[in-house]
Amino acid sequence: MSVKRKILATNALPYANGAPHLGHLVGTIQGDIWVRLQKMLGHDCMYICGSDSHGTPIMIQAEKMGITPEALINQVRTQQERDFADFLVEFDNYYTTHSEENRELVETIFKRHLEAGNITKRTIRQLFDPVKNMFLPDRYIKGECPNCGAKDQYGDNCEVCGATYLPTDLKNPYSTLSGTKPVEKESEHYFFKLQNYDEFLKQWTRHGHLQEQVTNKLDEWFKDGLKEWDISRDSPYFGFSIPGETNKYFYVWLDAPVGYMASFKNLCAKRKDINFADYWESYDTADLIHFIGKDIIYFHALFWPAMLHGAGFRTPSQIYVNGFLTVDGQKMSKSRGTFIKARTYLDHLQPEYLRYYFAAKLSDRIEDLDINFDDFSQRINSDLVGKFINIASRCASFINKSFSGKLSAEISEHMLYREFAKAGAIIADNYKKLEYSHAIRQIMTLADKANQYIDEKKPWALMKDPGRHQEVQDICTAGINLFRILMIYLKPILPSTAKQVENFLNIPPLQWQDKDEPLLGHKINDFQPLINRIDPKQIEALKMAAQQDIDKSASAPAQAAVTPAPAKEPVKEPAKEHISIDDFNKIDLRIAKVLEAESVEGADKLLRLKVDLGNETRQIFAGIKSAYQPDQLVGRQVVIVANLAPRKMRFGVSEGMVIVASDGESGNLFIVSPDSGAEPGMKVK
Repeated sequence: MSVKRKILATNALPYANGAPHLGHLVGTIQGDIWVRLQKMLGHDCMYICGSDSHGTPIMIQAEKMGITPEALINQVRTQQERDFADFLVEFDNYYTTHSEENRELVETIFKRHLEAGNITKRTIRQLFDPVKNMFLPDRYIKGECPNCGAKDQYGDNCEVCGATYLPTDLKNPYSTLSGTKPVEKESEHYFFKLQNYDEFLKQWTRHGHLQEQVTNKLDEWFKDGLKEWDISRDSPYFGFSIPGETNKYFYVWLDAPVGYMASFKNLCAKRKDINFADYWESYDTADLIHFIGKDIIYFHALFWPAMLHGAGFRTPSQIYVNGFLTVDGQKMSKSRGTFIKARTYLDHLQPEYLRYYFAAKLSDRIEDLDINFDDFSQRINSDLVGKFINIASRCASFINKSFSGKLSAEISEHMLYREFAKAGAIIADNYKKLEYSHAIRQIMTLADKANQYIDEKKPWALMKDPGRHQEVQDICTAGINLFRILMIYLKPILPSTAKQVENFLNIPPLQWQDKDEPLLGHKINDFQPLINRIDPKQIEALKMAAQQDIDKSASAPAQAAVTPAPAKEPVKEPAKEHISIDDFNKIDLRIAKVLEAESVEGADKLLRLKVDLGNETRQIFAGIKSAYQPDQLVGRQVVIVANLAPRKMRFGVSEGMVIVASDGESGNLFIVSPDSGAEPGMKVK
């Protein structure tokens, strides 16, 4: 048994503007499995979370709903707690960033950095909505791209040509909140000098606290140079006001990660046996682990350690990053019918099905996880029912009916039992390293061996000979014990099934070390069905219900988007301007093959593509991240504008443009691809 550790694990705080969907479950379930394993190993491990409850979107949504922001975040927090609990995610505390504990901690961190000279103030120019009387975040500004002229582009990036720019660069900008044209206005803001921690962060990010992929990605940001971070927002804003200011608030991303500390501080007030300082001020007394999604790496791996270190708090021991969730190969999307709420799933399927399926696909790599429902059903029916549960159902019937529920006094298969018990060290190690898929493969290999053992011994045939009944009891006792070991290994994933098995075996809660000694001379209870097969009708019902959710959402009034206000006089749509064939012939359209694709850190909508044009390769930045994951593009042929002038962007030089189609209304994007047989470099006519 290893030395007992004190561990505090946290999960990324879901935003308090809606009920959880299946994408939220990837990280929470990953963390929950890891924490349950630690507890089974005898460690003192706690798991906390809460609602990220501040920001403009919450303020706007509450206004549209006719309720206060406080009412909205309380409503959503209740939904979040309920849904996570019903997915068997066992948080020791679930709190909110809108709390006095968080306010006090945020002000303490701010004050310490202010005194240390890490915070400065300067005046900036922003777009201001004169109707709503508020400065506009990028997401609430749209207009025409200053580069290609595409309409209805957001204030930071064009989804058509991929250009990045400032909101003030947009042509004919309008506020999505009121439809009016915003004006430029000056405002004094607070900035955190992240560059003051350049050397500290270079050391910290390369010291084993992060996955290798994350460290490599952060190196790119260091090369570009760390920038000051705007940590304030102007009134009206739903959040904490900055001390000494009347109309300025802390930016939500300043107080959101502090919510981990606040949730734990709240737990300390409930439990007098734990001390806040042991977990947040000392490196020697406890480990601090964060589970987050890949979209918030920048905040957690750079800003957060700098904020903590500079304010006299400890930094995380480890940050584990997971990928996004896709459904049938498609990004979670309402327009594509692949958006599934957590509650909608629970209305049709058991939570442990999803927990097992996630575990079977999760690794320590930052890769997106896909739910293919055919594979989902097959894996549950084959692995859990056909292999795992089958061992107990085959053996228990003989023990219950012919031996009054009594197991043999000795184990007849010492070597086989020892093989199963010995595998626990490797399986536990894979759990610890987040290599859940490896652990599942090892567990199912053992399940196959257990079933093979029963097939070879054929207790049903031996039962026909009264003189061999003891052999039958011994065989089935061995089978039940092999099943018990497998249940130990699966308990972090299947906690509800484990409770049923503990009742069936008439034993206390299973711990990891229980694998080392068999259960002998012991009376078990009657076997009851543990996990049911998935019926295809359940999957169809789930998909239909998810689509109904989407349809209902689409028919509801928009929460935070409006079209531009009409001009005082009706404006006719301008006639389409024709171009000549000569103009068209100036455009050099070519077939290109995507060799590499990756996200661009710091740009929400861009992908960096390396493409083959037959006789050369080029780099292109394309604003298609909302529609495609990088791994969906590698090897695919696309059409590009090959003679577009190279465009220098802050991420590098873009040497072309990928042609995409758009339906215009929902903003869906579709890459234009040639038929099979086309080769890179071919001219499109």
